[in-house]
Order: sequence, then structure tokens, then C-alpha cells
Amino acid sequence: MSVLAHSRILTLEQVFARIATTHMRNVPVQNLALRVQAVGFAPQADSTVLQGVLITPWFMNLVRLPLSATSMLAVGEKARHQVGTEHFEFIGAHEDGLGAFEACSLFSPMFEFTDQAAAVATATEVLKLLRASAPATANTSPTLPNRRGFLFGRGVAASAASS
Repeated sequence: MSVLAHSRILTLEQVFARIATTHMRNVPVQNLALRVQAVGFAPQADSTVLQGVLITPWFMNLVRLPLSATSMLAVGEKARHQVGTEHFEFIGAHEDGLGAFEACSLFSPMFEFTDQAAAVATATEVLKLLRASAPATANTSPTLPNRRGFLFGRGVAASAASS
């Protein structure tokens, strides 16, 4: 991993660790057994964006983090991005000291996790599943499971039935 990529990931963790001790301090949606950690960040095909999972005591998000002045969604703007064979809705965000990034909520709040190891294991498995996915083919059905359906192993039919 490049020095720039490592620096961006470290900055992401530092910014959210600061948020945990300032803006989120004493907010009851925090799971105090957890801490801020960036998991599995790696460059995407175009090498201008890192993608991975950010764990905090209050959320777990799939994050798209630019390496440079790459165009990101405006704050609050939403767009669907393909991740493996799945499509997820990301929202544009900005934090002082970090800049623009895009996030897709996986879990919030984080009370389902007993400890940091459980949260990291879940984040790692999500990334493994997404990265193992082969690119979509012309014969693939356009109907995809929703985000929760994908994360909890429900197929297209089960997700459609639960919607």
C-alpha cells in the first residue's frame, strides 16, 4: 500500500476517534466495547479511491475514501455504486481534517456486537464476500438483494419477499 493510502486511512481513523471523544461523547447510541478502526481499505480499479469498512462505536459503514482531489458526492447527495456484483447507495459526507468521502451504512447502532473482534470479523467477512463477487454478466438478473439482505445471507427472492 502506498504511503499516501496509509496516510489517508490513518487520518480517517484519527478524525473519527476525535469525533468519538467530542461530538459523540456521552451519546447513548455508542457501544463502549468498540473503538474506531478502519478495516480492509484497498484501492479500487481506478486507484483514485480506497474502499473499506469503518467501524466506530456508533456505526459500521462501507466507505469510499479518495486518495486525491477525486470527485466525490456532495454532502447529502446519494448515488448507487457497484461493489462486486452488488449495488449499494452511498451518501456524500465531509469531515474537517479529512475532506470529502462517501459512506454506506452497514450497521447502526452497534449494540449487536459484543466486542471489537466481533465487529472486525463482520467487517472482514463483508469485504471478503463483496470482493469475491465476480463482475455481473449479461445473463445476471438485475434484481439484487437489499443491503441488509446481502449482509445476512438472504438471496434475491428472500429480500424481495421481505421488502
